[in-house]
Amino acid sequence: MTKRILLSVPHMGGSELPYVQDAFSSNWLSTIGPNLDRFERRLEEVTGLPALALSSGTAAIHLGLLALGVRPGDEVVCPSLTFVASANPIRYVGATPIFIDSESTTWNLDPEILSAFLRARAAANRLPRAVEVVHLFGQCAQMNPILEVCSQFEIPVVEDAAEALGATYDNRPAGTLGTVGTLSFNGNKIITTTGGGALLASQSCLLENARKRSQQARDPGLAYEHSELGFNYRMSNVLAGIGLGQLDVLNLRVRQRRANAFRYRAAFQDIHGVSLMPQASSGLHTNWLSVFLIDERSFGCSRDRLIQRLDAAGVESRPVWKPMHMQPLFSSCEMIGGSVAADLFRRGICLPSSSSLTLEEQLVVINAVRNSVSAPPLKEIPPLPEDLGLDEYTCAYSN
Repeated sequence: MTKRILLSVPHMGGSELPYVQDAFSSNWLSTIGPNLDRFERRLEEVTGLPALALSSGTAAIHLGLLALGVRPGDEVVCPSLTFVASANPIRYVGATPIFIDSESTTWNLDPEILSAFLRARAAANRLPRAVEVVHLFGQCAQMNPILEVCSQFEIPVVEDAAEALGATYDNRPAGTLGTVGTLSFNGNKIITTTGGGALLASQSCLLENARKRSQQARDPGLAYEHSELGFNYRMSNVLAGIGLGQLDVLNLRVRQRRANAFRYRAAFQDIHGVSLMPQASSGLHTNWLSVFLIDERSFGCSRDRLIQRLDAAGVESRPVWKPMHMQPLFSSCEMIGGSVAADLFRRGICLPSSSSLTLEEQLVVINAVRNSVSAPPLKEIPPLPEDLGLDEYTCAYSN
């Protein structure tokens, strides 16, 4: 095959174009219009919380922090193992991030480390202003203990579900457990508006605060009067039309992404030293990306060498996110722990995971991995298990 197999590409379902054409024919081409209103209502139906459609998931985190009252000089807890877009908005508002290590069950923020940190800070009367939790690669963090300790100290929780639309925790949709939740519809996500995001909140005052700020914070009245700083963060009516069509296939996209991950796992069962990201029993992992850990000694090849060999075979793969405490941008920030996040970064690899990935393409990826350690190639992909664990998902996301 000469066509390069990419990591995660947009996948249209077929019903997006009529919504977009309607936006053009009606001339609703700005950040207001019927698609936008309907998209927000559909998001509320899917998640159970009122939604504000925005230009990106990063914008949603920024506005969420502002709505919660985070200001310059404050501190905000954030997991180290995440994409930089989770941490940057903390700096946007002038606050300082404090990074916390991951735990091995979900690869997300460690609730035990968080609890010990908050108790120590409470004793010193130096509690952070907010805690941001990230659901990594489609799997929710262990939210119950995190929410319990944050509630004890009255600390609001920002839930970054940019990578986890469709995931569940305790039968509740990702993004609906914290004080505010954020979603991303970037082109590589499980569904896309090509670029966009959303803020979720059960408290109307938080959502209205964010709504005003997302439209340059114009005050009520005839004149264009502004008493606080605002931003141009609203989603357009055109992109909302794409989102409406994409929501129609959300269930299907989750199934396709999970199927990718479990086909890989089945195809690597006879190879030592390669293991799928854990599937926590607390909820449904969408496997937005199919992520594996490489044990170089058992596998016979390092993670970096495997990426190079896949690249030579025309297959795009990537490391897991480089932890924030290892980034020059955040080198001066406090880090609690770090060994787990660093190890996951050193050994983790993301394989092609597009919901449009064909069986032929996936077999190419599988055999490229197998060839890297001189394992015999497969002629076909092993069958999937009958139950992909989607019953719980269907209950939580009944769109």
